[in-house]
Amino acid sequence: MKTGATERMEVEPLLTLASVPGLGPRRILALVSRFGDAAAVLKASVAELCRTAGIDVKTATNIKSAADAEFAREQLRLANKLGVSFVTYWDPRYPKRLKQISDPPVLLYVRGTLPAEDEAMVAVVGTRVPSAYGRLVAANLSRDLAREGVTVVSGLARGIDTVAHKAALEAGGRTVAVLGSGLDVVYPAENRALAAEIAKAGAVISEFPLGTQPDATNFPRRNRIISGMSAGTLVVEAGEKSGALITAQLALEQNREVFAVPGNVTSERSRGTNRLIKQGAKLVENVQDILDELRPQLRGLLREAEAAPRVAMSGSEKTVYEVLGDEPKHIDDIATELGQPSGQVLATLLSLELKNLVLQLTGKYFVRR
Repeated sequence: MKTGATERMEVEPLLTLASVPGLGPRRILALVSRFGDAAAVLKASVAELCRTAGIDVKTATNIKSAADAEFAREQLRLANKLGVSFVTYWDPRYPKRLKQISDPPVLLYVRGTLPAEDEAMVAVVGTRVPSAYGRLVAANLSRDLAREGVTVVSGLARGIDTVAHKAALEAGGRTVAVLGSGLDVVYPAENRALAAEIAKAGAVISEFPLGTQPDATNFPRRNRIISGMSAGTLVVEAGEKSGALITAQLALEQNREVFAVPGNVTSERSRGTNRLIKQGAKLVENVQDILDELRPQLRGLLREAEAAPRVAMSGSEKTVYEVLGDEPKHIDDIATELGQPSGQVLATLLSLELKNLVLQLTGKYFVRR
C-alpha cells in the first residue's frame, strides 16, 4: 500500500514529533490533545508548549531543537517502498482495546490489514524453547481459537509464538505479529517467510521505526502491545524468568484476563505457568476454558467452530493411529507395541501425517494432532 497524500500530511508531522528523544507516547498524546494535531505542536513556541501537563522547559526546548523532519521523510520513503502503512491513534483502524492502556503507541507501522472491528483477539505466548507437549498444546489451542473466529496475537519469536502463528494460519484464521524491531528487520531472521504469510492473512505491526534493530529493551514495550490489543493472554510454558510472564503481568495491569496451561511440575519450562495458576490465572485445558471466560466481552464476534471433516483411514492407518496419544512416542516403541517392522510403521505414520492426523516431532517421535 502506498502512503497517500492525506495520510502523509497527518503522519509526517507525527513522525517528526516522535523523533524527539525522550518524548514518549503519553506526552505526545497530551500535546496533540492540547494543540489539535502534531503540525500545530511543532509550530508552537516553548512557552506555549510548557502550558501542557508534563512538558517542562527542557522538554519544550528539545522539541524545538531536536525534531527531525528529515527522519520523518525518510521513514515515509521507506514505508512507501516496502508497502508499509501507518495507523495513528486517531485512525478508525486503530485497535480499540489498545487505546485503553496507559501508554498506547501513537503510531503503528502496519504490513497487512488491521480492521478496527477486529476485536476478538487473544494473545498466545510462551517459551522460546518449548517441549513437544508445549508445541502440541499451543498449536491445538491456537488452531481452535482461529476456528472460533478469534485472531491470535503473538510476537513472532521462536518457540510458542511461532507455533501459535502457524497454527492460526493452518486453520484458515487471522493472526497478528507484533515486532520488537522495525518491520524491515524481522527477528528471528528465519521467520521472514512466516511474517510475509501473516501479512496476507492478518497483520505484522510495530511501533518502532523502520530500521530499528531488535534490542532487548524493545521487547517489554512490544509485549504491552501484544497484551493491550487482546481480550486475554494465554501462556503456554514459561520459565521463572520468561518474557511471557512480563506479558502476563502487563495483561493484569491492563485489566485483561490471564490464562495458563498447566505443565509438568518437574519441568523448568512449567515453573512460570504453574505459578500463574497459583496466583489466580485461569487454568486452561481446552479452548472452551478461554471462550467461557471471554464470551461476554466478545459477544457477536465469535463464530461456531466448524466440525473438522472426517478423514478416511485404511485399516493399517487406524491400527497405528490408535496406539498414539498426546504424549510423544518413538517410532521404535510404536513398532514394538504393534509387532510390526519399523519401516512399515514409518510408512503408515507418514501417510497419516500427510492427512494431517499425526504430527512428527524431532527424533522420529509422533503424536496425534
